[in-house]
Amino acid sequence: MAAVEHELTHPWEGILAAPAHGSDVGVLVLAGSSGRVERDRARILARHGMTALSIRLVGGPGQPPGICEIPLETFTAAIDLLEASGARRIGIMGAYKGAEAALLTAVQDPRVDVVIALSPTSRVWCNVGPGSDGKQHPYRSSWTWRGRPLPFVPLDDSWTPATQGSGPVAIRGWYELSERSFAHLLRPADIPVDKARADLLLVAGGDDAMWPSLRFAEQLAERRRSAGATAHLITRHDAGHRQRFPGERPAPDSPRFQHGGTPQADALLGEAAWPHILGKLT
Repeated sequence: MAAVEHELTHPWEGILAAPAHGSDVGVLVLAGSSGRVERDRARILARHGMTALSIRLVGGPGQPPGICEIPLETFTAAIDLLEASGARRIGIMGAYKGAEAALLTAVQDPRVDVVIALSPTSRVWCNVGPGSDGKQHPYRSSWTWRGRPLPFVPLDDSWTPATQGSGPVAIRGWYELSERSFAHLLRPADIPVDKARADLLLVAGGDDAMWPSLRFAEQLAERRRSAGATAHLITRHDAGHRQRFPGERPAPDSPRFQHGGTPQADALLGEAAWPHILGKLT
């Protein structure tokens, strides 16, 4: 299906991709801690008949260099743009920190019909990188709502990698240690998905080396069930942090982080999830 693209420069950098004839389905596409514009993913969704908006989260004009106290109103404003483009069904597809933002936005904004949470967390974590003041420490919340930082779990900086050296590092253990160290902060930081109207589709790999996203996804699903709501979880035990959907290239290797899984397993998980994603969104 042919798609039309518009580059955005205000109020954020981004791309709006849509079928030439328009669509009544709008999807906000959010990246992980890089905060980049997910151009390829937005284009794929547009080719499947949806209006897809992907925006830069960090590092753009007027934005902090890291995911630190970002207003959730950023995403409700993006929903405004999707609605102005003709969307009547609203989805948010977020990966990693973007999934965290997607889930929190759905809690606050009843216009969100479905969340696709890829390698999600079940709670709010601290900032990744510095805020607008250039400081990374002390740790602060990743997100705010109506000017107030959301309760969050900090990281325990006593953690050291299991393997020493200059190669990529698996940091899952850092999050697991921090859960134990700050156990008293976990419940206030829980994302209350039981209060969201949106449908919830969770995709997580059991070999995620960045954080325990499968356990987090199971916690989200249980939170929904406890409120009489539903959540659909799709997983593979051998997949890692970065699922790839049909039409997407394998994720490049990182010089800093191990992500777990294998390119084949990550692609197979994405392939298994894809028809469910299209079914939920459309």
